[in-house]
Amino acid sequence: MSIPQSGGGLIESYDDLVNYFAEGCKPEQDWKIGTEHEKFGYCKDTLQPIPYDGDRSIKAILEGLQDKYQWNPVFEGEHLIGLTKEGANVSLEPGGQLELSGAPLDNIHQTCGEVHTHLHEVQTVADEIGAKFIGLGAAPHWTHDDMPLMPKGRYKLMDAYMGTVGTAGTQMMRRTCTVQVNLDFGSEADMVQKFRVALALQPVATALFANSPFFEGKLNGHKSWRSRIWRHLDDSRTGMLPFVFEEGMSFERYADFALDVPMYFVYRDGKYINALGMSFRDFLKGELPALPGEKPTMSDWADHLTTIFPEARIKQYMEMRGADGGPWRRLCALPAYWVGMMYDQSALDASWDIAKNWTPEFREELRVAASVDGLQAEVQGVKMMDLARETIAISEAGLVARAREGAGGLVANETHFLNALKDSLDSGQAPADELIAKFEGEWNGDATRVFGEYSY
Repeated sequence: MSIPQSGGGLIESYDDLVNYFAEGCKPEQDWKIGTEHEKFGYCKDTLQPIPYDGDRSIKAILEGLQDKYQWNPVFEGEHLIGLTKEGANVSLEPGGQLELSGAPLDNIHQTCGEVHTHLHEVQTVADEIGAKFIGLGAAPHWTHDDMPLMPKGRYKLMDAYMGTVGTAGTQMMRRTCTVQVNLDFGSEADMVQKFRVALALQPVATALFANSPFFEGKLNGHKSWRSRIWRHLDDSRTGMLPFVFEEGMSFERYADFALDVPMYFVYRDGKYINALGMSFRDFLKGELPALPGEKPTMSDWADHLTTIFPEARIKQYMEMRGADGGPWRRLCALPAYWVGMMYDQSALDASWDIAKNWTPEFREELRVAASVDGLQAEVQGVKMMDLARETIAISEAGLVARAREGAGGLVANETHFLNALKDSLDSGQAPADELIAKFEGEWNGDATRVFGEYSY
């Protein structure tokens, strides 16, 4: 979840909303990579989630990062709710999941180094207070009541609203973690092609990174329970966005979609004002019931865009949102996977060739199958393993073509970051498959064994 947006004056016209996206266009030489990942914190002795406040808490982690590593604090009222440094930020998800939103960087060598540094810093601070962190797509055994709600006004509003629009919203907020990569586009046409590839092939990423087979201590029948949760959240703001594949897709078309997504809030003077279910179109006319007579600013628009949760989305860049949180190697593999397909035109064209004839029904079936069966999924005769193999090969070719060196020139390109995914091709298993085998075997049905073997 995002921290409040800032900057930008009053919205003068509808065109300002469309131009907001267009202003994100960058020449290829300026394209960056931003990696985000979330993780669960827990007490080492009890295996229970760490609360917000206290000697062993999320707040203590944030204060430790601030004191030891010179992160700058972000407050909401009296509550420390995040940190910033050099273009990156650390923030809190609703259930206390700790998120790194990395700085925009030039290559995956850099973004992987950033991830490594962050995990080392967090581990150092956590060790001092008897806490640890683990990367999974869903909490393995904690119940809703086990998970503390973080003291952010945005989350308080969302928590109350979620149950009115779907069945799994509070599960998403408190008990899921993801890893995502944020990428740039060069033009409206480039955005459209990338957006279509991102949405169509997102189920392949879901399958490759599936890592949430447990829920409340039991097998849940899905390889990615996190993905299943998102399918039962709020149809007005989630999903595969079929309109993106229709003729005439544009920045304007996405702006129209975003305008029709019901609002959550307006942020004013450090406080979240309840605008649940209200219309941004009314806001444009100065007719928002929560702020009668007041018109929105560009930061209000930016805030609203953070409340839209499809499998891929655009702001002034594009976010790939379909992967479970997971082990360290896969935190670097996800950006490699998408950068290889998206940042080389030949690779992007080849990726679109895979999916360009798929129907909306097929794309949705593939999304569901990825959640349930992971790499073992098959839809209308199309095997997920074949799609995984084909997309990884395209990604590898794209990374070779990018030829971004690392380690002072000793590493020729970024392809080795795909090795974790190639291991899955060789074994036929995503992380969830390994967890299920251990649960049914040496763990004797004890999901809490995951903490001892898979924590950072």
